[in-house]
Amino acid sequence: MGKWEDEQVLIFSLSASNNLSEKIVAELGEHLGVSENRQFSDGEIQINIEQSVRGREVYLIQATNYPVNDNLMELLIMIDAVKRASAKSVNVVMPYFGYARQDRTARPREPITAKLVADMLTAAGADRVLTLELHAVQVQGFFDIPVDNLFTVPLFVEYFRDKGLVGDDVVVVSPKNSGVKRARSLAEYLDCPMAIIDYEEDDKAREHGYIIGEVAGKKAIMIDDMLNTGTTFYAGSDVLEKAGASEIYACASHALLSANAKELMDLTAIKEIVVTDSVDIPENRVPKNLKTVTASKLIAEAIRRIHENKPMSSLFAYDKGTE
Repeated sequence: MGKWEDEQVLIFSLSASNNLSEKIVAELGEHLGVSENRQFSDGEIQINIEQSVRGREVYLIQATNYPVNDNLMELLIMIDAVKRASAKSVNVVMPYFGYARQDRTARPREPITAKLVADMLTAAGADRVLTLELHAVQVQGFFDIPVDNLFTVPLFVEYFRDKGLVGDDVVVVSPKNSGVKRARSLAEYLDCPMAIIDYEEDDKAREHGYIIGEVAGKKAIMIDDMLNTGTTFYAGSDVLEKAGASEIYACASHALLSANAKELMDLTAIKEIVVTDSVDIPENRVPKNLKTVTASKLIAEAIRRIHENKPMSSLFAYDKGTE
């Protein structure tokens, strides 16, 4: 992607996404806007924008991972500040959209927090949201402003194809039955079959999983949208190992790595766990087998296309013709 500079565009990084933001502006040939963020002794957040944003198209980059509420509140305050400073438009770039898992009322009297967050972003003054691999694509429908949800499967396709993991001796595995669509997409691009790991309804410990499909003697690639506590991949790798998979890989869009995820991942037979850099991971929470692919080029190109009013459709798929 060629370098691109436009005085009408101003990109700010908030505290949760500094590493990814630096990569994004490097791809665009831009520089990050200057702002100051501090907290009062009682935890209140204060933001000061240290340059004019009047009449500019502003992009705010902030993932809402841990500490979720602090990062979300910081984003809302920054949106308000930019809007009050007369920005032409406020475009929110959320590499990880927190609260997206609460997208429906599964039990009586539960909130739909994904909708609440959508309403908060809109009420604060956001004109558009650009995000990466929503937990459920229908969250886009909670907004009354444009939402672009970029997919990470093309990033994983490129990684695994470069390693030669394609064809019939490879199998893509959904480690839970709710992730079949994502697994099927990766399998189609890798020209390989897919399988599903399922569990008995009362098997809360996930000790008696069974496989729908064939994995014996194959290189298995599990795929999920997030790696949070690590229990899904931990249980899945155990099932795959017992079923005779020759090698086990895993990939996840968002590496939240909370609780004891690092320790669990270090105990598995997973050869590589591939994640994107949508979330900044502290060094003490990085498993030994973790590999990272950057989403910076994908997000940068999306920003460019939004600004230039160009189609986004080609960003949602992996082009085999580019090999």
